[in-house]
Amino acid sequence: MNHFNFKSLAFYGVTISSVLILFKTVTAYGEKNLKAPFLLSDRYRLTLAENLPNCGKSDTLTLNVEQSGIYLNASVLSANTNADINQKHPLIGILKNQQLNLSGKVNTSILCNIPQSQKDPLNSVKIQMQLIEGASIPGQLTFNDIPQPLKFTAVPEKVEEKSQKSNSH
Repeated sequence: MNHFNFKSLAFYGVTISSVLILFKTVTAYGEKNLKAPFLLSDRYRLTLAENLPNCGKSDTLTLNVEQSGIYLNASVLSANTNADINQKHPLIGILKNQQLNLSGKVNTSILCNIPQSQKDPLNSVKIQMQLIEGASIPGQLTFNDIPQPLKFTAVPEKVEEKSQKSNSH
């Protein structure tokens, strides 16, 4: 039985021990430092603190959010429209330390609550919200052509359409 010499047994013993120690170290690190990202609501009702410049009365807006881990896709719609919530998401962003940051382009007609036309200009917009426990979430909208950010309050909405769709299949 020359297959069981001391050098081979020592090599395999050290290798297996090293793998076990490495596994325990990585597991301990993961349990201590890695946390699942905060789970967002699918829809938020945004109420602006003041009207947008060059707009009449700004309407309440709806922010539709799709989340994949810390990465976000979103769209802004007028709350009064019955638009399909599964539309293209022109805003992209990230969720870090319960701070939601989105940026992209939004149609002016949606922001000003006017009928939409094909030639409506797109505004570059940034949305920031600090996610906290409670009913309302403070945030701000920043536009490229407006010098100061506009404050808003976001309220999470329950979307019952998804559960009704999934029950009908």
